[in-house]
Amino acid sequence: MIEVFLPKLKVRSIYDIPLDELYAQGIRGVITDLDNTLVGAKTPLATEALVKWLATVKEKGIRVVIVSNNDDSRVGKFALPLSLPYIHAARKPAQRAFRQALKMLELEPQQTLMIGDQMMTDVLGGNRMGLYTVLVAPIAPHEEGLGTKINRRLERIAIARLRRRGLWQEEENKS
Repeated sequence: MIEVFLPKLKVRSIYDIPLDELYAQGIRGVITDLDNTLVGAKTPLATEALVKWLATVKEKGIRVVIVSNNDDSRVGKFALPLSLPYIHAARKPAQRAFRQALKMLELEPQQTLMIGDQMMTDVLGGNRMGLYTVLVAPIAPHEEGLGTKINRRLERIAIARLRRRGLWQEEENKS
């Protein structure tokens, strides 16, 4: 049961994701969280590095949709200048937004990455849908709200249990 919190891949940031390898394995779409995954929670717009990364993803033929628990004013302001589709108020880990994102991408779960910084929302929700889950380290943990801070405490408990079962290795998180 605890394995539902285990990502398929752990990396420091989105820039460490092996896109070519994953494309060769059939990945054609990305569902991504926004805050502390693509940019810090208080960063209103995409950075230059992120714009370049998204262009690289698009050049590889991989489609992207943002799925965030944040409100429309935050997610829309970020996604619209990038011409990225998005789902706000997603209520992750609930499956509704993941199903909607897959429909927007016109892909099956096994063709899709779920990228996020939280095990309790992004990884749990993605794993329950059969997505290839990628956990990134949070970009700006000092900017997190109360709900995320609570999730981080739960994550530490889950990680401790995964370690005891030999399923969590820290060296995977170093790139």
